[in-house]
Amino acid sequence: MVTAVILAGGSGTRLWPLSRQLFPKQFINILGGKSLFEDTAERIAPLANDIIAVVNREHAQGAAHHLLKPYSLIVEPEGRNTAPAIGLAAKYAMRGGKDPVLAVLPSDHIITDRKAFAKAMKSAAAEARRGKIVTLGIKPTRPETGYGYIQFPPSRRQGGPLPALRFVEKPDYKTAASYVKSGRYLWNCGIFVFRASVILDEIKRHLPEVHELLDQAAAQDFGRQALAGIFRRMPSVSIDYGVMEKSGLVRVIPCDIGWSDVGSWASLYQISEKDKNGNVIRGEVLARGCSGCLIHGEGRLVSAIGLRDTALIETPDAVLACPLARTQEVRGIVDELKGKNRSQAAEHLTVRRPWGSYTLLEESRNYKVKRLVIDPGQRISLQFHRKRSEHWTLIDGEAEVTKASEVLKLSRHNSIDIPAGTVHCVRNRAKSPATIIEVQSGCYLGEDDIIRLEDDYGR
Repeated sequence: MVTAVILAGGSGTRLWPLSRQLFPKQFINILGGKSLFEDTAERIAPLANDIIAVVNREHAQGAAHHLLKPYSLIVEPEGRNTAPAIGLAAKYAMRGGKDPVLAVLPSDHIITDRKAFAKAMKSAAAEARRGKIVTLGIKPTRPETGYGYIQFPPSRRQGGPLPALRFVEKPDYKTAASYVKSGRYLWNCGIFVFRASVILDEIKRHLPEVHELLDQAAAQDFGRQALAGIFRRMPSVSIDYGVMEKSGLVRVIPCDIGWSDVGSWASLYQISEKDKNGNVIRGEVLARGCSGCLIHGEGRLVSAIGLRDTALIETPDAVLACPLARTQEVRGIVDELKGKNRSQAAEHLTVRRPWGSYTLLEESRNYKVKRLVIDPGQRISLQFHRKRSEHWTLIDGEAEVTKASEVLKLSRHNSIDIPAGTVHCVRNRAKSPATIIEVQSGCYLGEDDIIRLEDDYGR
């Protein structure tokens, strides 16, 4: 058995607009059914005696709160790439003098052959117990410029660990084609297996500044305030660049496990079931004379005529249309939205919270209308706002409202005003959701104008 470490802090920008910063692809039911994170946890569970999820604060306290509840959590104050995340998990796993074998897994990949995956992981764990750092290498099926590659030596061994001679990050197409033709390179899928002590020794050797800060985090028992100060000084470096490319302990296991990183709309198209015209259609879509397309609708009717090899993605507040061959460029759109401080880069119109969700219905310069859905047994934080007033109307369910020193039961179709500066809270004690229409008004309506006095979720 191993201790699984699931890295779940990514933002999934290349699958925008479905994936957003506050609710990225690993937590979305992108193929229907369970989320990629849930699939990852379920896949490793038979091989693991514990599962640690490394997440960022926004996800742990927001959209992914309920998905993460069954697991041990390491909450990063801010992203610093994979080397600090893995090092932090290794330090955490060694508490109490333990030195487990860790299986580090990205949370947002698809693996369809679970039997082959389990076999490769058991082989990797055995090699890790001998002091090696092991990675799974995927046999490439095509030249791919979006993946890293691992070179291995000629060998007659089938399926066993081989020395990793070289890591190459995202080569151009011509170079990638030569790698595939040579038969001496594997795709780097980012799955690693090693003892906690071994990876920490290698981090100390090759990334001493990172190791020193990890020691400080462990000395302060991974406290939230301590981590915030430490991560402000933490270098941002990947485990591939910082350790794997430099260590002499790395072994690679060639395998075919039905793997995809779902890193772009094009890769999602490649692994999806297609109709007789080669289209992947999801949602309410009318497609006439289209071929080789991925068309995804979230709510509205989407109609398309004569499209070829195109991604067309609709969400309630954004639409993406581009050739499938250029979907790697979607990240640039997200960067531009961030530069313009547009909300579409970070969140959907419906934003999930630990207590339920809110949906933005309408917004103008000095007012905003939301629909709040408070889950059974939950409450929003006891809070106040400096710059906005709120008017609540209960349209379904039951709600108990705290307003200053009063506690009031709000009946269906009745309303209550919450002036700026008034301490307030709403609780749902019933067994069904409570739905409230909230109208905000004031000179500033940003989500950061929330001063929490009490909070059930540690925000």
